Amino acid sequence: MRKISCPTLVLALVVAMAGTSWLGAQASVSAAPLDKGREAAADLNDTAGLAAFIDGIMNVHMDSFKIPGAVISIVKDGKILLAKGFGQANMEESKPVDPETSLFRIASTTKLFTWTAVMQLVEQGKIDLDADVNTYLKTVKIPATYPQPVTVHHLMTHTAGFEEGGVGYQITTDPAKLPVSISGTLAKHMPERVRPPGEMMSYSNYGTALAGLIVEEVSGLEYNDYIQKNIFDPLNMKYATTHEPVPAALKRYEVLGYARENGRFATQPPTFEGGFRPAGSASVSAVDMAHFMIAHLQDGQYGNQRILKQETAQLMHAPAFKFHERLPGMALGFYELHMNGLRVISHGGADPLFNTELYLVPDKQLGMFISYSGGESGGAANALTGVFFDRYYPAQETKLSPVSDELKNNVQKYAGAYQFVRSNHSKIDKFYSFMAQMNVEATSDNHLTMGSGVEQQVFAPIGPDIFQEVGGTHQIAFRTDASGEVTHLFIDFLSSEPLERRPLINQTMFWFPLLGISAFLFLTVLLGVAYRRRQIKAMPKAQRRAVRLSAATAAWALLTMAGTFTVVLNMGLVDRLSRITTALNLYLFMPILLVGLTLAMLATMVIAWKNNYWSVLKRVHFTLVALAAVVMSVFFYHWNLLGWQFG
Repeated sequence: MRKISCPTLVLALVVAMAGTSWLGAQASVSAAPLDKGREAAADLNDTAGLAAFIDGIMNVHMDSFKIPGAVISIVKDGKILLAKGFGQANMEESKPVDPETSLFRIASTTKLFTWTAVMQLVEQGKIDLDADVNTYLKTVKIPATYPQPVTVHHLMTHTAGFEEGGVGYQITTDPAKLPVSISGTLAKHMPERVRPPGEMMSYSNYGTALAGLIVEEVSGLEYNDYIQKNIFDPLNMKYATTHEPVPAALKRYEVLGYARENGRFATQPPTFEGGFRPAGSASVSAVDMAHFMIAHLQDGQYGNQRILKQETAQLMHAPAFKFHERLPGMALGFYELHMNGLRVISHGGADPLFNTELYLVPDKQLGMFISYSGGESGGAANALTGVFFDRYYPAQETKLSPVSDELKNNVQKYAGAYQFVRSNHSKIDKFYSFMAQMNVEATSDNHLTMGSGVEQQVFAPIGPDIFQEVGGTHQIAFRTDASGEVTHLFIDFLSSEPLERRPLINQTMFWFPLLGISAFLFLTVLLGVAYRRRQIKAMPKAQRRAVRLSAATAAWALLTMAGTFTVVLNMGLVDRLSRITTALNLYLFMPILLVGLTLAMLATMVIAWKNNYWSVLKRVHFTLVALAAVVMSVFFYHWNLLGWQFG
């Protein structure tokens, strides 16, 4: 599902930067022989040792991350090495997690079913990866915003160029609103095309749902029926569904999602994808996901069944979009990672109650599926995977290769503020990226830093536009344009979330000082009116009215600013993505009224100077307050908070 808001993504990024164990060591820059004293790799075929190792990690994580339920399956060479559940599937009934039957909601990991379905139709000759998606769409048409059309290949690599969206419509918590047609949802909530296709990756739930609609309209089968018939049935996935809610026949196997309330776990209502179900509606058991992993690792074959031809599966797993030649990129539907020198193809999923990760290592015929039903499980899978790879596939030592003085002395150009490419441009959703900013700073010794305090990472240049973590294994890279200006930042452990250089008008360092100065000026107005009540009362009527206008504008501006951060920015994720709240609707009157007061202030300012109201100093102060109101109005306009701009 990957509906995590941009501020949450930044938080996840910072948490991940706390240490390499969160995602496992990444690809080596220059491989050196293992030290003689270095611990040798453990034997993965020792299933008893593997089970004990996983038990130890999971039990610690269940306690430390306050996780109510979890499941894991590990496959190797076409066999299930481990499938085990932890904790409770239903705490009220004391029902333990069963890896064979317990249905975990896997959110965006569902996309792998959608992409597999697309590739099945590709090998049947019914879909051309390089054809315009409008060739296959019957009920929805993508506008020709750019000369280049959006292709199926663009959808599968998330390079179609759609903006991000979702406020008010991405999910629902009301099962009575289901089922919802995919085509109707996509037609109603079509995002803007904001960049030419193929230029840059921007993870898109809309793009995946569009691929699911293509599956429907090309195959003639409803999406859920297609996945059941062509993936679940041949892979003997008996405890798997993309239906919402979970069908009655499987309901008793559904794992409940929990959140912590007053120190205890409390059941939370599930969220549903509705018309976006190809992007995240599936609920599956760990053993059934093991079948799916084995099929992909064996190039489409599971037992005597085949869901993809060998060449089709290999095409799907091969690199399809690269940010930088030395960093992981995108395959067709899978995103790449580098773990301890191994190429991993992966996909995760997160919704408000579940976190899931799936990792495949084709060269080792290894697959791992992990899912959690709540708690603080966001970093648990990456932590487990890191220590797993360190134990069974330990990284080789890394050495920083010497670089030229030109590279060393050219690091300043990479410093600056970056924002996630996955963002919104045209709707109210844009404001939710206001605080989502990653700062890169250059040091006096020609290094780059990200984060601060104990979470700070330091990177040294190792080649043109690429840096290696000092004392670690992570890498970051930059993209530059034809003139040499830096445009994008890529972080190896966030390969599905590239960042772009943030223009000054989007930076917090631009807005916070302006908003702070404006707030100060507004406060001086209110304090001045309170202090000079008698003087104001004695003023001529026109001047008294002007003072009262400035006080009203100042008070309203401060209230609107407070409402922006308490009503809009602090909306819960479920509320934000599932409905337009009354509070949000009412709040949106406030910036409009502020603009009206601002226009009145500007007109009064002209009159005040023309008719010599008050002293020159007081007129200057009035003018500054009017300009502060303009700043506030421009802020609301720029961040799409002026009016009801919903997707």
